[in-house]
Amino acid sequence: MGFLSSDHKVVYVLVLGILVLNSFTTEFGTNAQPLPQNEVKALEAISIKLKNFNWRSSEDFCQFRNVNLTSTTTDSPTRNVSCDCNSTVCSITGIQLKSLNLSGVLPAEFGELTNLRILDLTRNYISGSIPTSFAQLPLVNLSLLGNRISEVPPKIGDISSLEELVLEDNLLEGPLPESLGNLSNLRRLLLSGNNFTGAIPETFGNLKNLSDFRIDGSRISGKIPDFVGNWINLTRLYMQGTDMEGPIPPSISQLTNLEELMISDLKGSSIGFPDLKNLKKLKYLVLRKCLINYSFPDYFGELTKLKRLFLNNNSLSGQVPKWVLNSKNNLDISYNNFSGSPTISCSDESFVNMVSSHSSPGDNSSSWCLKKGLPCPRKAQNYELFINCGGERITFEGKEYEEDSNSGGFSQFSSHSEKWAYSNTGVFTGKQETSFLAKSTTSPDLYRTARLSPLSLKYYGLCLRKGSYKVKLYFAEIMFSDDQTFSSLGRRIFDVSIQGNIVLKDFNIMDEAKVAGNGTIKEFDVSVESSTLEIHLYWAGKGTTAIPYRAVYGPLISAISVKANFDVSRGLSAGAIAGIVLASCVLLVLALAALRTKGYLGGKDREDNELRGLDLQTGHFTLRQIKAATSNFDPANKIGEGGFGPVYKGELSDGAIIAVKQLSSKSKQGSREFVTEIGMISAVLHPNLVRLYGCCIEGNQLLLIYEYMENNSLARALFGREEHKLHLDWPTRKKICLGIARGLAYLHEESRLKIVHRDIKATNVLLDKDLNAKISDFGLAKLDEEENTHISTRIAGTIGYMAPEYAMRGYLTDKADVYSFGVVALEIVSGKSNTSYRPKDEFVFLLDWAYVLQEQGNLLDLVDPSLGSSYSSEEAMRMLNLALLCTNPSPTLRPSMSSVISMLDGKIAVQAPIIKRSETNPDARFRAFEKRSQDSQTHMSSSSQASRSHMQRGISMEDGPWIDSSISLPSKDDTRDHSSSSKLLKDLYDVNLSD
Repeated sequence: MGFLSSDHKVVYVLVLGILVLNSFTTEFGTNAQPLPQNEVKALEAISIKLKNFNWRSSEDFCQFRNVNLTSTTTDSPTRNVSCDCNSTVCSITGIQLKSLNLSGVLPAEFGELTNLRILDLTRNYISGSIPTSFAQLPLVNLSLLGNRISEVPPKIGDISSLEELVLEDNLLEGPLPESLGNLSNLRRLLLSGNNFTGAIPETFGNLKNLSDFRIDGSRISGKIPDFVGNWINLTRLYMQGTDMEGPIPPSISQLTNLEELMISDLKGSSIGFPDLKNLKKLKYLVLRKCLINYSFPDYFGELTKLKRLFLNNNSLSGQVPKWVLNSKNNLDISYNNFSGSPTISCSDESFVNMVSSHSSPGDNSSSWCLKKGLPCPRKAQNYELFINCGGERITFEGKEYEEDSNSGGFSQFSSHSEKWAYSNTGVFTGKQETSFLAKSTTSPDLYRTARLSPLSLKYYGLCLRKGSYKVKLYFAEIMFSDDQTFSSLGRRIFDVSIQGNIVLKDFNIMDEAKVAGNGTIKEFDVSVESSTLEIHLYWAGKGTTAIPYRAVYGPLISAISVKANFDVSRGLSAGAIAGIVLASCVLLVLALAALRTKGYLGGKDREDNELRGLDLQTGHFTLRQIKAATSNFDPANKIGEGGFGPVYKGELSDGAIIAVKQLSSKSKQGSREFVTEIGMISAVLHPNLVRLYGCCIEGNQLLLIYEYMENNSLARALFGREEHKLHLDWPTRKKICLGIARGLAYLHEESRLKIVHRDIKATNVLLDKDLNAKISDFGLAKLDEEENTHISTRIAGTIGYMAPEYAMRGYLTDKADVYSFGVVALEIVSGKSNTSYRPKDEFVFLLDWAYVLQEQGNLLDLVDPSLGSSYSSEEAMRMLNLALLCTNPSPTLRPSMSSVISMLDGKIAVQAPIIKRSETNPDARFRAFEKRSQDSQTHMSSSSQASRSHMQRGISMEDGPWIDSSISLPSKDDTRDHSSSSKLLKDLYDVNLSD
């Protein structure tokens, strides 16, 4: 796996051989002038400190005198020197030692070469900091790209002659040195592929001669500075994958010489389109994931030199211009919110990638690939998928992996056999000719090929049956080495999302596999609700970009396996199944007719009379009213699917907007008991609780009418797909947290009925039009448990949110809700899901990682990066410490919800205890959850009599007259199995996040 191919090695050996044979003074006769003694001593010291340098004092180091080193851009091994000589002596002015695998600490003795103007040590294995002795040199060009340099001293700002400073792909970290702003002659400043933090210093505004500035992949934060408008000579500006905030400053319109503009992954609020109409020289424009929510500016069609345009993953709206549809250049406008019904091919030949670019295609004539979620145009029948990414069709472990060897091009959407497709976005910077496939001759079969992407790579499983699937992703790093050469310094870092949820953050294949070429497999259980599975590999600009040569970065994947977790019945044909269903329906109709004839189905009138006689504290709606409000339950008005049935948006005759939950069937509790319980729930009124307006029972219809919540659930706002996410600023997050706390405090302490919710989670917190939080599903689950398999009659709740004492022993008090609130508060601050975010394999949940960061004193690392610097660190620490206090393993140490409100308001100090996580004695919280997480998406079994007794003890505690809002206990002779599924209790507006 070494970097150099056999051809390169031959060239390398020949070059060094020629240098050695021709470098002795005797070969140059009397024409070889000596170096000054101080330079000879410096070279001797450098030779000792830099392994593989191998210079001997008998050599004529100036044999390549007067070579113009600045023009050399090759990636091949290079050993060049330039000197200024007079009749008696020479002095070294330039050293170029590229790709020679020199190692050791960067020698300070280079500072003794007092006439050195060019020092190019690109792609070696040199470590240490840049010596301060360099500050006394008349350097014009300093390139240390692709090494292990760890520090830039402020003194570098004293090299007033410096025109090029190339420090890409090193180990630099901390703030950018302000002194670099003193380098007024600087033309190129390349800093990508490092770990710089903080804002770009104001002093950089003095660099008015800059023509090339790159800062990709660093954790630079703050706003894009307005002073970039001072850089009027700029031709390249790269700011991809940083932590910087929008908007793009208006001053960018002054950069009329700009040819390449690449900005991505901006944090903050939505922005309009930057004014680029004066940038007539633009060739490459990348503004992906920049929160742009505007339409295409008209002037874009006038940027005639534009060859690459990437505006994907924004919120662009309006019509797509015709010049885009007809373009022969490579354009990517995928994952936006355009309207209209453009006719465009979904084939490999298209130059424009528009997959999932339209929010609501006008008619069925629109290409299917434009629609959100890539809906299946026919009945979903697929249940497995195997892809050999980047390779030919092969058989592996008894399964045939389909061919995926299309070499592709920039921004391509490719569909295969109606079973799967992929979307590849971007252009590799730094090379004109690049391949989107990688190959190795030494790796195992399934890992010998891989598909690459410069920005974004999405694989889609199409027309999959609804259900749970096991997804396996196969990775192997086949482009870096693992020896101590510069080729081993490459860092490929990207994110992996499945169904819109990040499952691998800052994933580095080498860190996982340990050895170059070795395979590593990542497994995930995912749910497919709407026939499409989406696997997204995304490069946010992090890692190296020029090791072992330019344009080696971005996602890489070797193979994909998708298999159904459910039982797949293959024995019956579709015709046979249809015949059985039809016969069953006929028999059912005959049976119902016979029962009605005998009078067994004659209770409807009696039940309706009972309803009229009840004194309800909620409204009673007629079926005619609800049908009129929902246009007869028109599918277009369907806004979600809950555990009990679908949810529709409706508008009453008075203009009131409502949400109608259509229960799957009438409860066996009986109408009187059902309506009595509805009345009890409707009496629980609070601004932070979803209000139940009323119900409707007519015939076989059982409907619940709720207030409509315009912004859906907190889960979708935080963790949903990009087009569904809301950019919640810090004050809004704090307001939501307070709203949840006030709603729970009412249920626990202020309501006449003391209620324990038992299933507080982000999907059960809804947001109205003003982003006020309202808790849903309090008391709902008791209504229909006898017929709903999503409900456990033992322990209900959701894995990852249940308090340990309740999850393990059924011990229930209001402190169980406090625990769940702590988890949700942690999610609100971090923007990450507790159950799906795993920074490392040894951590089960986000909460687990939070305790580790607390021990390390790095708790603020959890704050959502999308907030940038626009949040109060004091309030964030208060909320994070409060979350950890609420999730204390001991329920007695958790605060009451009224105390939580006071802590959020800053009226009471928060003292979160340090809970150390020990490998030998993990606390009860993690034991409980680790056990649950291995339970193949089942919630809890209720078949055990021991569990029954635990549950009964938990409900009959003396802590208070608690009403369990999620279950009702079975009667003594009720022995049915009430096992619950992974869905648990669904929120009344639980919209599938994969849509």
